[in-house]
Amino acid sequence: MTASRLRAPQEVTGRVAVMRVGTAEGAGQVVGGRPSGCPRSFCGCAASIRVFGHIVPGLNLAANWLRFPRTSPAPGMVAARHGHVFVLEQHVGGDVWMAYDGNSGGRTTRIHARSLRGYAVVNPRVG
Repeated sequence: MTASRLRAPQEVTGRVAVMRVGTAEGAGQVVGGRPSGCPRSFCGCAASIRVFGHIVPGLNLAANWLRFPRTSPAPGMVAARHGHVFVLEQHVGGDVWMAYDGNSGGRTTRIHARSLRGYAVVNPRVG
């Protein structure tokens, strides 16, 4: 995310105002929308399809992914927190991973770079 400075025209506001606007770099690739059979909030559902190949109803709620054991980041592991979950695909650098991210905004599923900051990484294949 980069910030750029914009100036509002004086004739509109009567004074110059500076505001910061964030822009996403590398927004990734949209690979779909809400998968068939998934609820409106579908990040957990999309992740279960990616990891297990089918919908696991108990994992539709993102927080339920936190029941899996914690692990180190690796491809196929899942980043979870209360409210959102995504599948790790490939390490980019530092705490940034390419992620399969259902309901990543605008009701889309994307593969894009995501930070793991604020997420627990879990191993859904154990437990």
